[in-house]
Amino acid sequence: MELYPSVDLKDGQCVRLLRGDFGTVHTVAPDPVAVAESFRDAGANVLHVVDLDGAKDGVRRNAALVSAIAQAAKPAKVELGGGLRRIEDLEEADQLGVWRFVIGSAALTGPDFVKDAVKRYGGERIAVGIDAKDGRVRAHGWTKDSGRDEREFAREVASWGVQTVIYTDIAADGALAGPSFARLTALREAVPELFLVASGGVTTVEDVRALRQLGAGAAIAGKAVYTGDLPLAGAIFEARYGQLFDRAPLLPAIIQHQSTNEVLMMGYMSPESLRLTLQTKRVTFFSRTRQTLWVKGETSGNFLDVVSMSADCYHNSLLIRCNPHGPTCHTGRSNCYFNDIPLGG
Repeated sequence: MELYPSVDLKDGQCVRLLRGDFGTVHTVAPDPVAVAESFRDAGANVLHVVDLDGAKDGVRRNAALVSAIAQAAKPAKVELGGGLRRIEDLEEADQLGVWRFVIGSAALTGPDFVKDAVKRYGGERIAVGIDAKDGRVRAHGWTKDSGRDEREFAREVASWGVQTVIYTDIAADGALAGPSFARLTALREAVPELFLVASGGVTTVEDVRALRQLGAGAAIAGKAVYTGDLPLAGAIFEARYGQLFDRAPLLPAIIQHQSTNEVLMMGYMSPESLRLTLQTKRVTFFSRTRQTLWVKGETSGNFLDVVSMSADCYHNSLLIRCNPHGPTCHTGRSNCYFNDIPLGG
């Protein structure tokens, strides 16, 4: 799963709303470009950008700002929603550097527009936003009830060739009270073929874990990131790698020489040691005897520089291919496997 931090734009600033009510708008950061850079540095691969001016009245006043965000966020990608109602709007957003276009209200009234968008840009770059309250889809910046059932509409959207749906339960949005797990589960079961992005109420790392286990492809986090309730880097780690530790708190990691394929050693990793290994690109283990983290080579200087990492088919172990700085074993041997066990005795 991925975690998409949200950047909501209004009047050139980064703002937040409570349950989509424009009367509750308040600025959370004066410089959206700086916010985008901080999200990229925290490890986000996708930023969810919403043009609230466009969503409310169809007038896009934030084009230059969206372009600046898309440039600042690289190599992270930007998906944009708000006021995208015509092919011309998508063409403009494409020129601004937007990767994926989120079509909201226009999908309710213009299915042909969505179908044309899919043909032109491909299913991966088109998402439909389903913003609902009490199971009914809302339109025009969440201000009008369309009368459409959220699951029936999602099935129709899937029939148009759309691959991604971004679902927001308006009652949960900005309330810091957790996502609407029951509605998300029902939607996941109704359209299992769609890449489901959960939005609204994502507040804690535990919420991220629950959404991952529910089968969401991604989750959008907004207010909780700005208030500090949700540590972004930790939430991104849980989204991407949390499944490795669903069965056990420690994961065996087999170390292999990148050039010779020699198996060098095996150690155990905790979530924190894996996070540090990914961040530093040097193997960090969790010592079961000392109950602490240790960087392989921190005493001897024989570090293990990570080249690649993969998990097995059940996510029960890791294979880490490394370039060693010297002998891997504390005995001075190149690997730790020299105690032969005779067969057949």
